[in-house]
Amino acid sequence: MNTVRISLSLLSVIAVSEAIYKRWIPNTNFENASNWNEQRVPCAQDTAMFSKDQRVSVFIQSPHRLTNLYMPWDGEFILSHGATLMAASRDDPECGPGISVNFHDADRYQWFDPKLWNSALSIDDFEMGRLLFSVDAERVPCQFDDVIFSPETSFRVQLKETQSDVQLRSISVLGQKFTTNEDFSQYLKSPTGKLQFPGPAQPQITNSRCQESTGCLCGNDGMLQEVCSALLQDNGNKCPEVTCANPVQPVGHCCGICGVIISLEYSSAFNLDTYRSRLLHMFLSLEKYSSVKLAISKVKFSSSLSVFRLGEDLKIQIVLIDGKEGSLAGSDALQLGYDIMADTETHGDSFGITKAEMQFASGGVTSPHKGSMSAGAISGIVIGTLLGLSLMGAAYFLYRMDLCRLPYSEFFSSWRIGSRLEDTVSVDHAGFENPIFEPAAENDQASDTGEGNLKEVTLQQSGFQFTNPVFDSNFDV
Repeated sequence: MNTVRISLSLLSVIAVSEAIYKRWIPNTNFENASNWNEQRVPCAQDTAMFSKDQRVSVFIQSPHRLTNLYMPWDGEFILSHGATLMAASRDDPECGPGISVNFHDADRYQWFDPKLWNSALSIDDFEMGRLLFSVDAERVPCQFDDVIFSPETSFRVQLKETQSDVQLRSISVLGQKFTTNEDFSQYLKSPTGKLQFPGPAQPQITNSRCQESTGCLCGNDGMLQEVCSALLQDNGNKCPEVTCANPVQPVGHCCGICGVIISLEYSSAFNLDTYRSRLLHMFLSLEKYSSVKLAISKVKFSSSLSVFRLGEDLKIQIVLIDGKEGSLAGSDALQLGYDIMADTETHGDSFGITKAEMQFASGGVTSPHKGSMSAGAISGIVIGTLLGLSLMGAAYFLYRMDLCRLPYSEFFSSWRIGSRLEDTVSVDHAGFENPIFEPAAENDQASDTGEGNLKEVTLQQSGFQFTNPVFDSNFDV
């Protein structure tokens, strides 16, 4: 435990969060079969067709022989070392009789489409297939991300104008990394830059990274509508059906899920990267959770209407889904949620976690046995119930003993709705100081000053769910 605290203190001094890398998936390479309507690369007897009005940059990696080639008026072909385009001098028996093969319209690729991005904590993680799972709004590049368009690829990406600018830490194109907005703006004026980023908006390069050890907001809250529109455009702007009766919807996600949402309140000792590593190594490395995907990030919750607090809260959101289907969808995620809640109750103080709440989908989920719920959570429920009954009994006793009287409209309408008033009692004073509510005010003040801070663990079934929209899918092009 002491070792953990020392590590956290050192990381707090550095106060710099790990960078997240976002890599663009599709490309407009000549050798990419998905770019052609026949789902294959044109061969010797074929005619390669580019629309005359098509604006596209095409990277060619190897020699190609074609019977005919129709090129666009405004486009470019980037040839790597040894790549050529030549007229076929003889028939190729493996090609067949030959047909016209058309190059797809590259304008269909949109920056805000979450399906077109992969995320990782390092460049090596991309190569090893260790990809991050995120809610939809965070699958597209965030304000402190390093964006990568793979070397030796061509592409075309549409970026719409939004109410706020798209900000990035850096962007790499054709092996060249841009860390200043001035240098990248100059690149966008080049013929290649105009074909790759047709606009109308342009990314803004800040070369800034998150300086908060507790994590930083993605910054895409104001772009969620564009994200969901791009994600669901092929489904008629409708969310896919889910098998659970009451799905939950994470902040920053477009649709409900059959999974789990855990929200954490934290102190300045919390370190997002450290806690993410703990969850990945302690839980997701287990075979029983091999189908579970976990997303963790700082998000902005809209607090409910309250006499004590209005506005928005920053919390750490953990989202869990699994690969189960049908009535078992979300069952592994739910079991992992219970394990995380129990671990939070036991070790949360060491990681700067002050409160944890869990929501889970119902209807199509097999709930674990009661023993999976932490003992503290069960005790809290029992104590809360007994305390509530005690307060009700005390209030009724005071009333019967004529020690504390409330007007009929205030007392009987709340506690005995529909019952008849048998005795008429005159009230000599307009009101009194209600002793029941005084401790609540003191507790609220204590929590505001940081005194008497107790970690709370709360479990909720879906029905009281956080507003707003995680489904990670690999996009193969």
